[in-house]
Amino acid sequence: MKKSFLLFVPALLICVAAQAKITLPSVLSDNMVLQQQTEVSIWGKTDSGNTVKVCPGWTRTKYIVDPDADGKWSVKVKTPAAGFTPYEIKISDGDDITLKNVLIGEVWFCSGQSNMEMPMKGYPSQPTEGATDFIIGAKTSRPLRICNIRKCSSTTVVEKTEGSWNEHTPEIVAGTSATAYFFADFLQKQLDVPVGILISSWGGSTIETWLDRETIEEKFPGEFDLFYLGQPWDKKYAKKDHQWPCLLYNGQIAPLVPFTFKGMIWYQGESNRGREEQYIRLMQAYANMMRTKFQVPDAPYYFVQIAPYGYKSSHGDNSYASGFMYEAQQKAAEIIPHSGMAVTVDIGARNTIHPFKKREVGMRLAMLALANDYGVKGFNPNAPTFAGMEVKDGAAFISFNNAELGLSPMAMQLDGFEIAGADKKFIPAQAILSNPRNVVKVWSEEIPEPVAVRYCFRNWCVGSVFNNYGIPVAPFRTDNWSKEEVPN
Repeated sequence: MKKSFLLFVPALLICVAAQAKITLPSVLSDNMVLQQQTEVSIWGKTDSGNTVKVCPGWTRTKYIVDPDADGKWSVKVKTPAAGFTPYEIKISDGDDITLKNVLIGEVWFCSGQSNMEMPMKGYPSQPTEGATDFIIGAKTSRPLRICNIRKCSSTTVVEKTEGSWNEHTPEIVAGTSATAYFFADFLQKQLDVPVGILISSWGGSTIETWLDRETIEEKFPGEFDLFYLGQPWDKKYAKKDHQWPCLLYNGQIAPLVPFTFKGMIWYQGESNRGREEQYIRLMQAYANMMRTKFQVPDAPYYFVQIAPYGYKSSHGDNSYASGFMYEAQQKAAEIIPHSGMAVTVDIGARNTIHPFKKREVGMRLAMLALANDYGVKGFNPNAPTFAGMEVKDGAAFISFNNAELGLSPMAMQLDGFEIAGADKKFIPAQAILSNPRNVVKVWSEEIPEPVAVRYCFRNWCVGSVFNNYGIPVAPFRTDNWSKEEVPN
């Protein structure tokens, strides 16, 4: 017995070593969804002298690639139209790896800070409204797949990260980003194809931490100190390691490159309040970087307006701090090609920065995608925006874009409007829909000669005006006064 055992052990070790030659990133796993009707990237590592064969189950075509001197290899594989048939992908360098239960459909990359991270099960004492039915009702037969990337910050670029694809089960859904899940849920139901969401987020993160070093150095010279990159991480910075430039790109995006996706959704901005002008440029840089890194130059980029919230003065904010951030996000949507913003001014929560109504957020993002990327007609997913102001008979008349069927509600006092005279002091105003129905009349008996109007431009305000499809009017101001010119 002892002799046979000794012979068996070396044989087992040889077998394990052979099978371990070829490795794949965790994002290429069983249960994944691959983007339909395109060329998707399959990549990994092996011994430098090996030839790698990739054999997708949907075609007889074999893709053959030689690794570079470091053993790295990558190949582009053509995918068919979306369908519910699960496939296998065999990858071999002499020993086989088989990826099973692979679906072809629509894939979206989801990132941001805590409002993207907030799971379906909610945060402590902060539930996600309406999520319980979706958690309990989750079934593996539903062609909705989820890949949650584990948090990882690094001063150097990471090749491997933790996070693989999972089927649609109650446990997985409970721990998944609510915004991303509701986006995928609505998209999958409307398109009737498999949908995959790849989620990489971190609460409290700044946008610059999601950018790579090359982008920071090229686009923002002298604006950020990158002294720590490439160095051992000093533990005294650990509480803020999700806010230093490049650290989350290195740990949570770089290992996913170049996984192929359709588009991106983004929910972030609270941690960049007070740097509005820079944020516009950072948003533009992030979208461009992601499109370039992942080789998807036309990928749509949809993002969420920061959450309305009753920021306290102890945070160093004036009453209009969020308003200036709303404005910056709106400008970013106007200058970034193939982008759009989901307005959420009507579904905030005064006493928590994490609004409970994530289903509405996900649906509004999905409406942008359905209209702009999937050809669904019959509705307008874009928020009505300020078009112009005319002052007449002591009142300001505000007109709007994206309101071809008018605004609502009719014949009711509209809240959230403020008005100011030449002294630049804003006070609450009366407002009501005028004629035509995409014009709002704003006035106050205290200001007979109005000069400027603001709508939901404060940290905390509840939107009251909508288009016919339930999309709220975007916050705006008609003035161009600086923060210092307008009293709180």
